[in-house]
Amino acid sequence: AGELITLLQVPDGGWWEGEKEDGLRGWFPASYVQLLEKPGMVPPPPGEESHIVVLPPGWQSYLSPQGRRYYVNTATNETTWERPSSSPGIPASPGPHRSSLPPTVNGYHVAGTPAHPPETAHMSVRKSTGDSQNLGSSPPGKKQSKENTITVNCVTFPHPDTMPEQQLLKPTEWSYCDYFWADKKDPQGNGTVAGFELLLQKQLKGKQMQKEMSEFIRERIKIEEEYAKNLAKLSQNSLAAQEEGSLGEAWAQVKKSLADEAAVHLKFSAKLHSEVEKPLMNFRENFKKDMKKCDHHIADLRKQLASRYAAVEKARKALTERQRDLEVKTQQLEIKLSNKTEEDIKKARRKSTQAGDDLMRCVDLYNQAQSKWFEEMVTTTLELERLEVERVEMIRQHLCQYTQLRHETDMFNQSTVEPVDQLLRKVDPAKDRELWVREHKTGNIRPVDMEI
Repeated sequence: AGELITLLQVPDGGWWEGEKEDGLRGWFPASYVQLLEKPGMVPPPPGEESHIVVLPPGWQSYLSPQGRRYYVNTATNETTWERPSSSPGIPASPGPHRSSLPPTVNGYHVAGTPAHPPETAHMSVRKSTGDSQNLGSSPPGKKQSKENTITVNCVTFPHPDTMPEQQLLKPTEWSYCDYFWADKKDPQGNGTVAGFELLLQKQLKGKQMQKEMSEFIRERIKIEEEYAKNLAKLSQNSLAAQEEGSLGEAWAQVKKSLADEAAVHLKFSAKLHSEVEKPLMNFRENFKKDMKKCDHHIADLRKQLASRYAAVEKARKALTERQRDLEVKTQQLEIKLSNKTEEDIKKARRKSTQAGDDLMRCVDLYNQAQSKWFEEMVTTTLELERLEVERVEMIRQHLCQYTQLRHETDMFNQSTVEPVDQLLRKVDPAKDRELWVREHKTGNIRPVDMEI
């Protein structure tokens, strides 16, 4: 508190926090700072009026990662979004703006980290909570600010308390590509299941359901074939074949209708096989093989992402160790100045700079790997979604074909019964008696009494 903190650019390209002229505190990359204006510089910020006065003594202007200009008092470490005035009595900054000012590095305010492209800005890696010296840590004695991202199974997500709700890729459609990014806890308690794995399980289950539907239709075909065979056999039965007259004709038509009905059911079973069962069996014949390829591809990308994340954490730890070593050697310099100590500090400075650059490189590689995984997830989940829609629509169409064939079968069965109905309506016992009598009569002269 009360110390004068300055930012000094050193020949190796880094920035140093300095105390007076000989005390060096720590390193952070030069790309983390974009100094726009110093006290007395004449050009006003872009978009501001040209008549605005120059910065007052002790103030400097920086650019945040989001491209917004803000101001820092190098004497008090005060930060503000609004341009300070050189007129006495005018406050430099209203209080409410300070909560959203750019982060701090190594315990002191610096300009923001390099801006990421808009599509990958949310993919920055979460820092370890225990590393107080890491890039982006808050100043000692100040309240720790909430992190912008959280990391789950090596995948970074926006922190719900600091990031606005993300726009869905396909709003109102409940698309696969919007709801399966996180991993789900295994119901059996054996770890977690990736969201993509759940989609694959659904697809394979759909394939199995489709197979079982085909087997169901096959069983119906067997029943129809057996039924037709039994009807045809029954139609050849000789029972009651001796019935005569109009009733005999109706009875003969009953037996004939069985043969006609047998032909209808046999035709129905043949159409079920060709128009329903076979298409259900043949649909997505190579589906399981294709799904296995997708599964391996996405799994490889996740493994690569985990490897990149491990490299980031390793580089972060290395940077912390290099900064700690540099701090120790700096303290030794304050106690005893010697050529050997100065050489040690130079070496430690170079190692710290290299460690910082390695961390930034690892973060970039991680973000590239996560971006690749993101793109492949969107592409593959949309393809799975399309296949599922295609499967459901195909099954619906063939089940509609099944019901249509069933209606036709009923209609044909009705046509086989209609002649029976017609003949039954014509059955006349009196006519049958006449026909029978005519054919079998033995004489129409009645006996009379004997006369003597």
